[in-house]
Amino acid sequence: MKKVFLLLAVSTTLFTACESNASKTTGTAGTDSVKSESATGMTENKAERNKKTMMASYDAMASHNVNEMLKDCAADCVDYGDGSMPPIKGKDSIAKMLTTMFSAFPDYKGSDLKFVADGDWVMVWGDWTGTFKNDFMGMKATNKSFKMKDVDIFKLNDAGQIVEHHNVQSPNMMMMQVGAAMPGKK
Repeated sequence: MKKVFLLLAVSTTLFTACESNASKTTGTAGTDSVKSESATGMTENKAERNKKTMMASYDAMASHNVNEMLKDCAADCVDYGDGSMPPIKGKDSIAKMLTTMFSAFPDYKGSDLKFVADGDWVMVWGDWTGTFKNDFMGMKATNKSFKMKDVDIFKLNDAGQIVEHHNVQSPNMMMMQVGAAMPGKK
């Protein structure tokens, strides 16, 4: 059961859909004014670069394009979720889970998203919704919807690749709202 919730946490919060009219808040805190060289040769603040990377990843979520969402993930990226379960390791494992999750929740999206960056860290705060339309990891679809607030926290390396993900909301909230039952349990 914990494995299901862990996988659901990853898929629910790693990268969420961004509506085209989502609010994108700029923010750089602290004294990290480290400059990095961009692909075009122009320098920009590391925090701003990292925030733009995450915004692009969330934009790809609107079409559930997993490859585009994860294009800036390091191969050994780790998803720690909310810390209540073992982390999921590796870009390929994360991609597989996201693909499965999008099939189960085809209308999954984020809205009213706020992006805040500080050096290597980017936080994305917003509202997440979806409807459990297709079976998921042995759980029968319920056609029930969920709505919850969450914060995703990402760490990017010096090359601008996502290396860590953490979230605040427990996946239990979503599972309760959609009335999902573990296989063999009622």
